[in-house]
Amino acid sequence: MTSTASSMDSTDYRQDRTPHDRRPSWQQRLRRFGYTAEPSADVRERLSPPYAQPGPRLWQVLGVPHGWAERIARWSPWGGPLLVTLMAGVLRFWNLGSPKAVIFDETYYAKDAWALVHRGFEVNWDKNANDLILSTGGHVAVPADAAYVVHPPVGKYVIGLGELLFGFDPFGWRFMTALLGTLSVLLLCRIGRRIFRSTFLGCLAGALMALDGLHFVMSRTALLDGVLMFFVLAAFGCLVVDRDRARARLAAALPPDADGRYRPDATVAETTRLGLRPWRWGAGLFLGLAIGTKWNGLYIMVAFCLMSVLWDVGSRRVAGARHPYRTVLRRDTGLAFLATVPVALVTYLVSWTGWILSAADGKGGYYRNWAATDGRGGSWTWLPDWLRSLWHYEHEVYEFHTHLTSPHRYQSNPWSWLVLGRPVSYFYESPAPGKDGCPSDASGKCAREVLAIGTPLLWWAACFAVLYVLWRWLLRRDWRAGAIACGIAAGYLPWFLYQERTIFLFYAVVFLPFLCLAVAMMIGALAGPPGSTDTRRVAGATGAGVLVLLIAWNFIYFWPLYTGQAITIDSWRSRMWLDTWV
Repeated sequence: MTSTASSMDSTDYRQDRTPHDRRPSWQQRLRRFGYTAEPSADVRERLSPPYAQPGPRLWQVLGVPHGWAERIARWSPWGGPLLVTLMAGVLRFWNLGSPKAVIFDETYYAKDAWALVHRGFEVNWDKNANDLILSTGGHVAVPADAAYVVHPPVGKYVIGLGELLFGFDPFGWRFMTALLGTLSVLLLCRIGRRIFRSTFLGCLAGALMALDGLHFVMSRTALLDGVLMFFVLAAFGCLVVDRDRARARLAAALPPDADGRYRPDATVAETTRLGLRPWRWGAGLFLGLAIGTKWNGLYIMVAFCLMSVLWDVGSRRVAGARHPYRTVLRRDTGLAFLATVPVALVTYLVSWTGWILSAADGKGGYYRNWAATDGRGGSWTWLPDWLRSLWHYEHEVYEFHTHLTSPHRYQSNPWSWLVLGRPVSYFYESPAPGKDGCPSDASGKCAREVLAIGTPLLWWAACFAVLYVLWRWLLRRDWRAGAIACGIAAGYLPWFLYQERTIFLFYAVVFLPFLCLAVAMMIGALAGPPGSTDTRRVAGATGAGVLVLLIAWNFIYFWPLYTGQAITIDSWRSRMWLDTWV
């Protein structure tokens, strides 16, 4: 790798500060006495920093011919992320149908998904339906009696698509979550590359998520939270691309001065229109799909919209706007609102099409006939019956969620999530020797478990990484750290409002991508900032490499608990590092 690429790989460089800005304040004050500062960095580069250009040197050291080394370096912006994604996909699709059982909340979502793609609404299943589905290969009749469910339909439609393609069996209802889990790794690699301007750090963030146990288990289980995570990450990626495009447009509008340099221009910064910004509309679509999967997507939409507006303020300020907030309010906020909130709302309503089109005579979806029966009269009768019925349904769901306090063996408080205080056991069996993978020479029964728990060393490192990004954001004004902190806060902090509710550790998978970005950013800083001595760089790279290798080893060590492989009781106990994991 070239020296330029090496320096750009570090996350410690400051993209939005010129060499002149880093001068001591006493030097800046000398300007009033005729002091002339050295030329500042081009404002175009501040608005749209270049990517680190990986060189062929590393590959040549490994014995790759010069020509091929250059090709590999040139292809690395996509080749690296695709290789990481391939690894993630192989891991997630390997033996995907095992355990051949309905595990944890698959008992709800797998069957609800099958009903949705066939009837348009969820139904009540017989209490023996799970056994019948597994024994017949999914060849069962779909009941007609509507069921009361408390989550919107998008995530279940996603699961149902896999069932339509591959059958009503464990592989079929896990296929789409495995696919989205794999694609989320690709998204994170590319998002990390864009915000860090480093292919290496982007691929590192994706590799960390590929080796996380919680992400792995959620990718191999037909639950909604993995689907929600994908849509949230896709929305974040759209906003990051939109930020780059908007800043590039501002940079292109700036005129050169007499010396051919581009400097801040208040008129351009305050009058340039940034157009319809299609990537922001894409973010609105994905946020609507997120809300249509689980309602906590609403908190994420609010946080992301605020973050995007603040990005616009920063862009206008760097371009030279004297009143960036006023400019953004006048030029950008209206279209930003239209591209997100209405688009998300329409997307959410469209996701209920199957329920809306079902019969309103009591034979359709749950509460579909409410407006024509219990909801007759009142001041809102001018609205369509389907809309009033849907509003009543949503109100009842809200009441359910806010008053859900039924105790559960695996529930946990959000204070314990980052340290993995209480994981969730999705599946557990005790096969006898010689059965279901238990060694025939075992001294007793084995343990076979699917445990929804993150890779411990990754999550414990993330605790320090969160502190690091907060420091970078609050004290160094690093927008990348602020974006990562926003993603973590949007997915994590709202749960502290519902500490009395029955909630689980696996909800944390939604902000897991941002934890991986935080760890990648911290590792980039450990590797050493630009201009570090060789000793510092070697020490930093060694420490960072050891941490990554330990995380990979930790994932391998817990592999039997992620995949439901039979291991001896002693081996299982050796992996119960905390008493609360049992």
